[in-house]
Amino acid sequence: MNLALPRTLARVVPAAALLLVMTACVDDSPPSSASSSEPASPQASTAPAATTPNGRTTAMNIRLTLDGHHIAATLKDSPTARDFAAELPLTLSLRDLNQAEKIADLPRKLSTSGAPEGADPEVGDLAYYAPWNQLASYYRDAPYAAGLVILGHMAAGGAERLATTDEITIEAAP
Repeated sequence: MNLALPRTLARVVPAAALLLVMTACVDDSPPSSASSSEPASPQASTAPAATTPNGRTTAMNIRLTLDGHHIAATLKDSPTARDFAAELPLTLSLRDLNQAEKIADLPRKLSTSGAPEGADPEVGDLAYYAPWNQLASYYRDAPYAAGLVILGHMAAGGAERLATTDEITIEAAP
């Protein structure tokens, strides 16, 4: 009788079961408040999304148009980003702020349910600045800002185009 197989199974089965339990129990979505959470609009789920191995949606693909050039971008899977996606498509006039970012007024306030108190944006980030109800798009490094919620990130080349444009169109990726 081959005793190696039962010993191997005795080690592998508990490890696989533990991995399955850990994967099933992981909830990487931010906590939400019952009073301010709203269901996402059907428009928010029209673009292809990246998924984790367990099938959870992690992002939404969008397309930015800057000076007639299409730039791919991805929105995070967060209540604020889903609320922003529900507003798409949007065409916004941009203003420069501190020679690091372009800002635009949004049509309505977005949910900040479960959002951190602030963020340290990176070049290429799309963010919501809650105190002023504005979209902030970064083409240079900027410091941490309280009230800033990162919505997503532009693909390579987007930040360079953003620096020279005065209008942005944002829509679900085709």
